Amino acid sequence: MAVIILAAAIFSCTSNSPKERPDALVSHIDSTVNPGDDFFLFANGKWFKENPIPPSEQSNGLWQLIRDTINAQILNICESSAKLTDAPKGSAKQKIGDFFFSGMDSATINKKGISELGESLKRIDAILNPGELAQEVAYIQAVSASPMFNFFVSQDDKISSKYAVFINQGGLSLPERSYYFDNDPQAVKVREKFVEYLTHMFAIMGYSETEAGKAALRTMKLETEIARKSRKLEDTRDPLKNYNKISYAQLKQAMPAFNWDRFMVTAGLQNVDTVITGQPEFLKGINDNLTAVPLADWKNYLKIHLIRGLSRYLDDKTYLESFHFYSTTLRGIKEPKPRWKRVVEQTDRSLGALIGVVYVEEYLPKGTKEKLVEIGSSIKTVYAERIKALDWMSEATKQKALKKLDGMIMKVGYPDKWKDMSKLQVDRGSYLRNMINANQWWFNFAISKYGKPVDRLEWGMDPQNYNAYYNPSNNEICVPGCNIIVPGYERVMADDALLYAIIGGSTFGHEITHGFDDQGCKYDEFGNLNNWWTAEDSIRFFTKTKMIVKQFDGYVAADSLHINGSLTQGENIADLAGIVIGYQAFQKRPQYTSNEIIGGLTPDQRYFLGYGLAWMINDRPEAIANQVRSDVHSPAKYRVNGPLADIPEFYAAFGIKEGDAMWRPDSLRVKIW
Repeated sequence: MAVIILAAAIFSCTSNSPKERPDALVSHIDSTVNPGDDFFLFANGKWFKENPIPPSEQSNGLWQLIRDTINAQILNICESSAKLTDAPKGSAKQKIGDFFFSGMDSATINKKGISELGESLKRIDAILNPGELAQEVAYIQAVSASPMFNFFVSQDDKISSKYAVFINQGGLSLPERSYYFDNDPQAVKVREKFVEYLTHMFAIMGYSETEAGKAALRTMKLETEIARKSRKLEDTRDPLKNYNKISYAQLKQAMPAFNWDRFMVTAGLQNVDTVITGQPEFLKGINDNLTAVPLADWKNYLKIHLIRGLSRYLDDKTYLESFHFYSTTLRGIKEPKPRWKRVVEQTDRSLGALIGVVYVEEYLPKGTKEKLVEIGSSIKTVYAERIKALDWMSEATKQKALKKLDGMIMKVGYPDKWKDMSKLQVDRGSYLRNMINANQWWFNFAISKYGKPVDRLEWGMDPQNYNAYYNPSNNEICVPGCNIIVPGYERVMADDALLYAIIGGSTFGHEITHGFDDQGCKYDEFGNLNNWWTAEDSIRFFTKTKMIVKQFDGYVAADSLHINGSLTQGENIADLAGIVIGYQAFQKRPQYTSNEIIGGLTPDQRYFLGYGLAWMINDRPEAIANQVRSDVHSPAKYRVNGPLADIPEFYAAFGIKEGDAMWRPDSLRVKIW
C-alpha cells in the first residue's frame, strides 16, 4: 500500500512551481516496486529499464554517466593536444597529444603484433639460473604485472613517517585464490576458459598447438600451487596480523632459492635493511615452488605475466584474446569499448597528473573546492557529535577518537602541488613503448621514495577521478573535484538533500568512517598501526560488527553466491555510518528545517532517494559474481538495501513495515556510529 500512496504523491504534482515539478531524481523511480521490498530498484528501476547496459560495458548507471562526461572532456584535451604541432618538447600537452596519437594509431600497432616484446621474451627464454630469474621478475614488476608476489614501497604502518619495502602474496592471473579451488559451475567454467586463454596466448608467442596446450596446463598447475600458499582474501584484512617486519637477511633466509640481491638491484633499491611481509608463510611456499617446479615452467609463467599486463596496448588479436577472458568470461562484457575510449581512459591513467592540470583549468566548475570543503567540514562536525554520544565507547577512547578526527586531513578538489613527470619520455612512435615508459616511471616514482621523508601532501588520486579514499597511514581523506558532478543537475547545483546524501554520506561520511572501522580503529591519530582502543571498547565494537557481518552473509548476490560479510564488513560499516552522518548533517540545512518539498518528496524521502542515486549501478551477473569473490565492496544493490534496512528514519520516510522484504526487527538493526 505504501508504494501506491507514495507514487500518487510523486506523480500527481502538476503545479507550475519549479520546486514541485518532478525532477531527475523522481524520474528514476519505478513505482511498480514496493520501496520496502527493494528500495534499490524502487529508486533506480525506471532508469535501468530505459538505459540497458551497453555491450561494451560491464555496468550502467551513475558512475558510468559521470565517467562518460569526464571521458568526453578528456577526449577534448587529448584531441586538441594531438593536433598541436608546436607544443614544446616535454610539455604536458606534447606528452598527452603524443600518447593519445600513438594509442589511436591502430595500423602501426597491428603491423607490429607482439614483435616489440621479442627481446624480453628471448631474455626470459635464456634464463639459466635463479639470479637471472629474479632479474626478470623485477623487470616485469616494473613494466607490466606482478609475478610471484606483490612488491611495493609505501609508508611503514607502524612508523608512518618512514617509507618501507613491502612484499605480500600475489602472482596470480585470476582475480582471487578462490577461483582456483571453488567448485560451483561459474568457478569451474572460469578455470576452463582460463586454460583456453593461456593456450591461445602461448600460440601467439609462437608455440605449436601441442606445446601451447602443455604450457597452459603447467602454468595453471603452477598458479594453483601459488594460490594454495595464499591466505583467503578475508584473512588479509587485519592489518596487525598482516604486518610482519623482518630483516633483509631474514628475507633471504625465508626464500633462499630466490636471488634477492639481483632483484633489488634491478628494481633500483639499495641498502634495504628490513622488509614488511604480509604473509610469511607465503614466502616459504614460493620458495618451495622455486625448488620443486622446473625452470621451464617458471619461464612460461613469466611470459604470460609479461604479455598479460601489456595486452591492451598490443595488436587487436592479442588484445581480443585477453578481452574475451578478462572482460567477457569474468565480467560478462559483450564487446570491447571503441578504441578512442580505451585510449582516453589509458591516457588518463598513465598521465593523470598532466591531464589534471588542464582539467582543473578548463572543466572543473568554479567554487568546487569551496563547496566540498563546506560539506566535508559539516560531516566532520557531526561525526564529533556522534562520537561524544556513543554509548559503547569509553570516555578515554572517545577523547582519542576525537583527537584522531580533529587531526584528519581533508584533501578536496585538487592538489596545490602537482607531480613532476618531466622525466617521462613520450613520443608518437610506439604505444607499447609509451606504456612501458609510463609504467616504469610510476614504478620508479614509488621506489625512489625509499629512504626519503614521507610527503604527506601527495595526492593518491587526480581531480578527474570519480572516487575517493581514506589513507590510514596519513589519517587523511581525499575527495577529487569531479565528485561535485550529479547527473541530471548539470545546469544547476543539486539541492542539499542530494549533495549531502551523495557527497556528504556516501563520500565524506563513508571515507571518514574508514578511520574508525574494523581496520581503521587500529591506526592512531598519526597514522601508526597502534591499537589505541581499550580492550572493553574493542569487545563492544566487534560485537556490533559481528551483527553486520551476519546481516550481509545472508544476502544472495548472484546465483547461489552469498556476500562474504567478513570480507566486506569495513565497507559495509562505512556505508551505514556514512548514511547516518550525512543525514544528521543534512538535518541542519535550511531545506530540511523548513520541510521544503521538491518534486513531491519530503526532505527525508529526497535524502534517502539521493543515497539510492549514489549507487545507481546496474551490473552484469558475471560482474557481480566476480565482485562477490574478489572485492571488499558489496554489490551496489546491497550497498543501498543493506544499510538502509538498519535505519529507523528510512522506515518512517517510506512506510516500511513488518512483512516487507527489507524490514528487520529492532533487535537485528545494526547501530555502530
